[in-house]
Amino acid sequence: MKKTERMRQPVPGSLSETDFKQQSDKGWKLVAVEWEREVETSDTRLPGEVPYGLQVATETQRLEENPEEREVLAELMELLVEEGSYARIAQEINLRGYRTREGALWTPISVFEMLPRLIEVGPYLFRGEEWSKRKQQSAAR
Repeated sequence: MKKTERMRQPVPGSLSETDFKQQSDKGWKLVAVEWEREVETSDTRLPGEVPYGLQVATETQRLEENPEEREVLAELMELLVEEGSYARIAQEINLRGYRTREGALWTPISVFEMLPRLIEVGPYLFRGEEWSKRKQQSAAR
């Protein structure tokens, strides 16, 4: 019984006729060629996971605000400003009916993991009147 052995070999420049002959003499045959090049792109999508509070718009494939997640970010920010522990914040956010992106209950760790995102979006979450209004609502609770 025979099996096919494959080898992928990076090419640091161009291949010469000698390179092909050496591999051929070893029993290898050329079965594919892969090309790549760098191109300019205007694609502004971020690599990896979509940041919490944003979503990919189906029509444009660009990031747009996710209203539900933005609300969670706002609630987390308010609770952090009130200087609650991560455990208390997780408990409160769960009581308010919010869940993580995966649909799970919030935990002290998941709240802690949101801190970099809150630092990033904090200055944009509340502006002027909206911040005053939310502080009044928070005080009424």
